Amino acid sequence: MPKTSVDTANRAALLASLPDSDWDIVVIGGGATGLGTAVDAAARGYRTLLVEAADFAKGTSSRATKLVHGGVRYLAQGNVALVREALHERGLLARNAPHLAWPLGFVVPAYGLFDQPFYGAGLKLYDMLAGSMNLAPSRWLSKRQTLEHVCTLSTTMNGRSLRGGVLYYDGQFDDARLAIALMRTLQDLGGTAANYLRVTGLTRQGSRISGVTVQDAQGDAAFALKARCVINATGVWVDAVRRMDDADATGIVAPSQGVHLTLPRDFLPGREAILVPKTDDGRVLFVVPWNGHTIVGTTDTPRNDLPLEPRAEARDVDFILQTAARYLSRKPTRADVTSVWAGLRPLVKASADASTRSLSREHTIAVSPSGLVTVTGGKWTTYRRMAQDVVNTAVSHQLLTPAPCKTETLALHGATDLLGKPGSGMPAPGTPDAYYGSDLPALRALPGIDRMLVAGSGLTQAHVRYAARHEMARSTEDVLARRNRALFLDAAAARQAAPEVARLLAEELGWDDARQASDVAAFESVAVQYRLD
Repeated sequence: MPKTSVDTANRAALLASLPDSDWDIVVIGGGATGLGTAVDAAARGYRTLLVEAADFAKGTSSRATKLVHGGVRYLAQGNVALVREALHERGLLARNAPHLAWPLGFVVPAYGLFDQPFYGAGLKLYDMLAGSMNLAPSRWLSKRQTLEHVCTLSTTMNGRSLRGGVLYYDGQFDDARLAIALMRTLQDLGGTAANYLRVTGLTRQGSRISGVTVQDAQGDAAFALKARCVINATGVWVDAVRRMDDADATGIVAPSQGVHLTLPRDFLPGREAILVPKTDDGRVLFVVPWNGHTIVGTTDTPRNDLPLEPRAEARDVDFILQTAARYLSRKPTRADVTSVWAGLRPLVKASADASTRSLSREHTIAVSPSGLVTVTGGKWTTYRRMAQDVVNTAVSHQLLTPAPCKTETLALHGATDLLGKPGSGMPAPGTPDAYYGSDLPALRALPGIDRMLVAGSGLTQAHVRYAARHEMARSTEDVLARRNRALFLDAAAARQAAPEVARLLAEELGWDDARQASDVAAFESVAVQYRLD
């Protein structure tokens, strides 16, 4: 018989304790908005529980472009208020989570006669809107300087020669690692988080919602939870929860699919990224260095279905490759792609037939007559402000007693100012182990820190053990997709490491041989979608 691990016992005890607790808030959804809302609530002193049907950030929140940004696209659209808010939040995240967010330079290449003054003026306004939280001033680059910053940039595009460029700065981060840091911050504040706990219904006392019913996705437990306030923060799936409250509720989300490709680092070997400000269909495209690889994306394609694991369409892959090929001296092909992933964005409906490109990414909050609070829209950069607005809305509707927001100055779990400093023993920001911040010594003390499993993502045996013991990882996919980013960087390498990851999890979580084998098979069924065959 396998040993019973501490983690297994803790989960059983956790689930057993939930029905007996008197919750102020139950947050449904373990993505950016849900985790942010739970942290905000717990920081104010509310008794807070977050429940997630799958794993934290399993959906949209692990599939972003890895950028913390004000949105130069929205500046071009004249949405100054949204850009100013996002730039402010960008600055707060860089201050509150320096182990997870850091500045990144972007080169906007200029091929047309008026490109440089046009983009240069807009990006100076971008700097001004950031105010005291600006990361670094933008500046014009000569042709020589542009190629020094991005040596793989094409010197011609559609028959026009490169004239120069503009360099500006935004932020970069690791989305799934930020989600895990928020989960642990919630725990630090006395809140509770449970993954693989699916909400199956809403309970009522009279005409008002009084809690939720849940089902353990990894066991047989099913029970009801009482709460003064229930927050629906399930992203593209908010309408399904709203219909648990009102079967006739009109949908408010128009899902859009974004696709990203991962390429080897030599497509963009320097420190700066490339911003293509206007593709053939009017969108922007980013070519970004990340974790020793190059990410290219994103698309914006309307979808009517809501799969938890969406697949990239061939036309989207081809569009990204063809557009990137115009701007890179080495033309990427399908054979160069080491991973491809797709995510669904919860864009708020403007009208029944609106194109997703015309929809706002600002968040929307709705409170039903029975008291269900729903939030959707937005983006990772503004997650904290969204959370603040959600909890304030619950207070204004007398679902909670008033308490001030405290997250503007709240350091997230693991935050440290020692990263990259000589003599500290801490890695530079933006490297995989830097994401652990002040937890890094505890990670390095675990067995297997010198046994590498995926060199390209920095995954060792110790990382797997740490994920199981401290980060609520419950499957091989949890480790290879979100506690570590191997699947998003190199799907083939992740698949090769899966059996050993499952073996280590079996030791940590007390699995038998059958569970270990089924977990590897489950990972294989997901990982195959990250490869281009």
